[in-house]
Amino acid sequence: MASFDPKTENSGSIGAQKPRPPIVVVMGHVDHGKTTLLDYIRKTKVAEREAGGITQSIGAYEVREKGERITFIDTPGHQAFTNMRQRGAHVADVAILIVAADDGVQPQTQEAIDILKKSETPYVVAINKIDKNNADIERTKNSLLVNGVGLEKYGGDVPWAAISAKTGEGIDELLDVVLLVAHMENLTCDLGGLAKGFVLESKMDSRRGILASVVITDGTVRVGEMIAAGHARGKIKALEDFAGKRVDVVTPSSPALVTGFDALPAAGDEFVAGVLDLGEAAMVAPSKKEAAPLPTESTGDELRVMVKGDVSGSLEALCQVIAILDIDGKRFRIMSQEVGDITDGDIKMAATFGAKIIGFNVKANKAAELAARAQNVEIITSNIIYRIVEALEAWVGGIYKKQEVGSLEVLALFSRKDKKQLVGGKILSGFLTLNQRVTIVRAEEPIGQGRITNLQQGKRDVTKVDAGECGIMVESPADVQVGDHIVIEK
Repeated sequence: MASFDPKTENSGSIGAQKPRPPIVVVMGHVDHGKTTLLDYIRKTKVAEREAGGITQSIGAYEVREKGERITFIDTPGHQAFTNMRQRGAHVADVAILIVAADDGVQPQTQEAIDILKKSETPYVVAINKIDKNNADIERTKNSLLVNGVGLEKYGGDVPWAAISAKTGEGIDELLDVVLLVAHMENLTCDLGGLAKGFVLESKMDSRRGILASVVITDGTVRVGEMIAAGHARGKIKALEDFAGKRVDVVTPSSPALVTGFDALPAAGDEFVAGVLDLGEAAMVAPSKKEAAPLPTESTGDELRVMVKGDVSGSLEALCQVIAILDIDGKRFRIMSQEVGDITDGDIKMAATFGAKIIGFNVKANKAAELAARAQNVEIITSNIIYRIVEALEAWVGGIYKKQEVGSLEVLALFSRKDKKQLVGGKILSGFLTLNQRVTIVRAEEPIGQGRITNLQQGKRDVTKVDAGECGIMVESPADVQVGDHIVIEK
């Protein structure tokens, strides 16, 4: 494959196929050295003036090896980011499967192997950490073979290289193998045709609006052209290359930061650019189905949360983790999920839903903090997903600890409509929480079951009452009377 130079290959007639550089993704088990490898390659293969200018998280960057350009896509290694790795394999032309020589094939290694085989992505194996005293290359080769990966010269046809991402040993040889595999794929593009590619990430920037990190796979993307991805549309206002430099044109295999979308495109969305108008954009990149209405009911074993994330990919990963959490038989119901910092509008919605707000790598603005204190809405934030999980476990443990009984004596009846009854009462012991299952007790005998659908104290909606008098909406087929006790067993 001839070397591709975007400075000279930035124009062409429709249908004229030209060679393009490879897009490469690195996949592997957490702690096997993916980040170290990418950091080493970036620092040694990117021009110094560019390497020092990478300030934004674009999710991809370009390097030079023997005069040829290679684009690397960064993908998270933790098991929570399975979908993001699947998208990386789908976008990439070639993958590097990294396996630590002191650890062999591990769960995420096997997962990556399955993804690569399913997507039919050509890949190269990098046996890493050969500098360590306990490195065992032969054992690592055997563990790969057991898991369906036969290396060249060892009964298989998968190219490989032994490397140390820490010292740099073997990395030049690894990149040579990557280029060889890419040449065999005969990668081409049509510079004059419709521009296409994939969204890697998207986020809302307070100054510049919606920013989308993309990688171009075909055609040429230009400032001023229309762009469409999923439900998002717009006119490209600005383009930045991987180093944060403003550019007017981006060619195939290059990553870029795009400004101009009217809505947040989803990570993994395909995009098209260069169309004449928004109507044509709708035909070539159909909108996704409208989101389902937000839920308004939940069971006693579901705890409501609203989720905020810094970018669409990490938001998706966090929601996946929360959706499958089961803590002592309790599940979480995601009422909303959005990209961006936590606002006072989020607090108002959380108070309405009786939900806790979960934020990944975001912060609450001052108005949100004040509103959260006033509305008694709890916020959990962290830049580590499993710190959030630990906080949720502590929350569940606090709500459902079996030390005491939450009990309220009914002092007044205000209204009844169907099964919903608004009553007033005072806390006798423990506390009551929103959406909790309750037992209605009369003369020390249970007469029915129900659920708390609203709590008020001091004329404010709250999610928890642990002392004094309050108003409570109980949904129950049993008629509540003055003198009854409403009880939560914890």
